[in-house]
Amino acid sequence: MNKRSYMNTSVQEPPLDYSFRSIHVTQAHSVPTDLLSEEPRTGLRPLLEHPENLAWIDLSFNDLTSIDPVLTTFFNLSVLYLHGNSIQRLGEVNKLAVLPRLRSLTLHGNPIEEEKGYRQYVLCTLPHITTFDFSGVTKADRTTAEVWKRMNIKPKKVRIKHNAL
Repeated sequence: MNKRSYMNTSVQEPPLDYSFRSIHVTQAHSVPTDLLSEEPRTGLRPLLEHPENLAWIDLSFNDLTSIDPVLTTFFNLSVLYLHGNSIQRLGEVNKLAVLPRLRSLTLHGNPIEEEKGYRQYVLCTLPHITTFDFSGVTKADRTTAEVWKRMNIKPKKVRIKHNAL
């Protein structure tokens, strides 16, 4: 299936709940090996009949040190819980910008929460988020984030190459 057909589906799979499973990433850019051996908490329906319809993943309270790129393959993902992990770099949030339906995200309880401008950075990077760390995103939050962005994030410079003759 292509990206568009994922986004046009109306049936959602039940939440995928791997919270409190001591999951950690052993290699960068790979599916957490613990995820392959762990069973998620049971739901009302069979697990992942159609993974492209997955809308909610709970990986809270594990040992994740980064946001695995595999999460960016679930184009219908609208809720992602990553709170209570060990994510160290604020830049990890950039990976989630490709998720068009992501509306609710949790990251509190990770080391990145201590970074200056944590909330503003996330809201600038993920402008479609409506709930962040279980708190609604207000117009004032968005305004503050935009001001913070102008003051703290320098635009990328475009380098023009001149051909020597």
